Amino acid sequence: MDTKICIRELNKFYGAGERKVHALSNISLNIAAGEFITLVGASGCGKSTLLRTLGGLEEYSDGDILCNGKMVNGPGADRAMVFQSYSLYPWLTVSENIRFSRRLKNKRENLTSNDVEIASGRADALIELMGLNHVVNAYPSELSGGMQQRTAIARALMVKPDVLLMDEPFGALDAQTREVMHDLIRYLYQLEKTTVVFVTHDVEEALYLGHRVIVMAPRPGRIDSIIDVPFGMDRDQDLKLTPEFNQIKREILQRIRETSGIKTNLEQLEKLTRQSDSI
Repeated sequence: MDTKICIRELNKFYGAGERKVHALSNISLNIAAGEFITLVGASGCGKSTLLRTLGGLEEYSDGDILCNGKMVNGPGADRAMVFQSYSLYPWLTVSENIRFSRRLKNKRENLTSNDVEIASGRADALIELMGLNHVVNAYPSELSGGMQQRTAIARALMVKPDVLLMDEPFGALDAQTREVMHDLIRYLYQLEKTTVVFVTHDVEEALYLGHRVIVMAPRPGRIDSIIDVPFGMDRDQDLKLTPEFNQIKREILQRIRETSGIKTNLEQLEKLTRQSDSI
């Protein structure tokens, strides 16, 4: 498969002098066109920083990021982002939020009436796919969290981006709604064949959605390991109950614990508890 995103020896630093923080260290990764990549790791491992750097929202200190063979030096129409905090315009309806990017493009002189008509049809199709037909005229404050996130995803897909970047998009949702959103995003992925980079703290979510799970480690943020997911993309929720799924889940969790120092901290706590008991 063709390479969609190429990351080469990427480093990012915050601050300077004694306060200088090495946020990302020597990250190299190739992501194929149409691949669904998930990023997991302990807090502070740089998952969201890496994603925002891919989106052009953060500058990097050295190394290279290429998307479609072109250097990433800022935001671009080829990359769309979905955040955990829905980021909808509260004064616009569902329909207006989804069509917002096309409203901006309508001001460009090279956009024909046929382009506008096609865009309108795409908006209608996305509204139907997301199950938002009955709330098209509602405002974000009138929607549930799940509906707000569906609207945000539809808005991101409206421009038909080459790459969809998702930063813990379901983190604020309840467990049942998350499962519905998992199957919805997989269905949309199969329709659109968009390259997806998805950040999550939930290992089960990462394993259920991705072709590959990238396990990141903190201090400094770096790639610890890459897990090839051995399941086809035609998945359902029962997959999460299988021994194979849970074995890989345990292996990923073990890597996160070992790289984050959680195991060491627990050992120190146990030692402290024994010392307290002896007093």
